[in-house]
Amino acid sequence: MPGPSRYAAVDIATASVADGAGGVRQVRHLRRRPLSDPQQTRVLALHQVGPGDRMDLIAARHLGDPTAFWLIADANGALDPDELVGPHAEGSLLVIPVPEV
Repeated sequence: MPGPSRYAAVDIATASVADGAGGVRQVRHLRRRPLSDPQQTRVLALHQVGPGDRMDLIAARHLGDPTAFWLIADANGALDPDELVGPHAEGSLLVIPVPEV
């Protein structure tokens, strides 16, 4: 995986699965990506969620890369980044992590 992808360091595995026609086929997939422990996160900043906030815009503002939104999701223990923004999340504080190099 290129660039800052959350899957860049994840191994590729192969599984044998039934093909529906009585045969077996090989399927390549990414192994499970271990989540970082939010309690061990080094904090760069806190961001208060406001109206119209989007994860890509928050990542661009604080981390300089809109595709790094997943770092913020991991630091806040969210599997779905959309849980962290929107009207239901307005006023909440997001931890912005120090990016690991």
